[in-house]
Amino acid sequence: MFDALSDRLRDVLGRLTGRGHVTEADVDAAMREVRLALLEADVNFRVVKEFVARVRERAVGAEILESLNAGQQVIKIVHEELTDLLGRGDRTFRLTGQPSVVALVGLQGSGKTTSAAKLARYLVKQGRQPLLVAADPYRPAAVDQLVQLGRSLSIPVFAAPQGTPVVQIAQDGIAQARRTGRDVVILDTAGRLTIDEALMAEIRDVAATVRPAETLLVVDAMTGQEAVTVAQSFAQAVPLTGLVLTKIDGDARGGAALSIGAVSGLAVKFLGTGEKTDAIEPFHPDRLAGRILGMGDVLTLIERAQETVDEKAAQRAAEKLRRNQFTLDDFLEQMQQMKRMGPIGQILEMVPGMRGLAKEAQGAVDRGELKRVEAIIQSMTPAERADPTILNASRRRRISQGSGTSTVDVNRLVKQFGEMQRVMRMLQKQGGRRPALPFGR
Repeated sequence: MFDALSDRLRDVLGRLTGRGHVTEADVDAAMREVRLALLEADVNFRVVKEFVARVRERAVGAEILESLNAGQQVIKIVHEELTDLLGRGDRTFRLTGQPSVVALVGLQGSGKTTSAAKLARYLVKQGRQPLLVAADPYRPAAVDQLVQLGRSLSIPVFAAPQGTPVVQIAQDGIAQARRTGRDVVILDTAGRLTIDEALMAEIRDVAATVRPAETLLVVDAMTGQEAVTVAQSFAQAVPLTGLVLTKIDGDARGGAALSIGAVSGLAVKFLGTGEKTDAIEPFHPDRLAGRILGMGDVLTLIERAQETVDEKAAQRAAEKLRRNQFTLDDFLEQMQQMKRMGPIGQILEMVPGMRGLAKEAQGAVDRGELKRVEAIIQSMTPAERADPTILNASRRRRISQGSGTSTVDVNRLVKQFGEMQRVMRMLQKQGGRRPALPFGR
């Protein structure tokens, strides 16, 4: 979502880092371009004006302009102010009460039902026992969708008979949670195509009756400034405690995500980062600011790895690499573990300095290149995976036919794997020192 903005900001601020001293004129020129980049990204114009003014005020101080690394300090200021902009409001996610009640509200199509399932899965990982409640009696597909999602996650779903009032559904769902020992109730409430008084009154009634610990507005970040307007309207009408931004992995300009907290006064508490039920993460403004400025996000990367990667398998793979015993079976296992962490481009963007490679790698995934590699390896016999040197011409033809690829694809994979093994042998001979790579990538 932030690709265009990130590229622009990195280009503008990168011109400052190559200098020692910077002048007030240099800062003014950079701020003009930062202002334009933010406006083009659909950030609210008042937010842009205040942001640029704060950065300029701090950046033209004597201690900055006279510093030997003034360019880097200006970038530090931009990062701090961007973090402050993204982090407006109280981001604490409170689960109080027995059971704790979390109500998800928003317009139709914003992703409430999917977000309810994602949040439930997230809470299970935190040691909680959630119950999903289908509190949308108007859209039959919403109930069916929630039931299917709950079944896929082995999380129970409470669905009332058709025609039951929404407030009654919420009360009955809470009673069901108490009977079955569930400690969190997640209400998937009804939405509308547009904001109307009936919707607001219904949400107010639910809030007044069951008193949710959290009432989170689910907002589609792809809708741009309309998302900001929706947040303001809901905040004026119902007691919201925070926001869930969905579709943050989309290709919109990203301005809503930067503006929404500052304009509405509501804190963003969760980000929906993809379509799968594990694609939700608590919102950390400093980490998102780092991603936007190309600084990476190592902490989130580590957290994802800890959640998805088999530590023992990773240690075995590292030991095999060290001993130069790494096989194509091991290579395939590592690829599959990487895929479980999320889209490869998103993962590489979290590594400082890897943004350029991230786009290239994601392009390769989108073109199906990794699927071809998987198909090729899976079409080999165990003996061939363990020792690719036995692959003669007839074996390679058989593998290409079995995997639906060409012999050129098979030859390329075998060659690249052989080059990797050769590099590992060179590392062993040099006592672990990294040699110059004998190939271009």
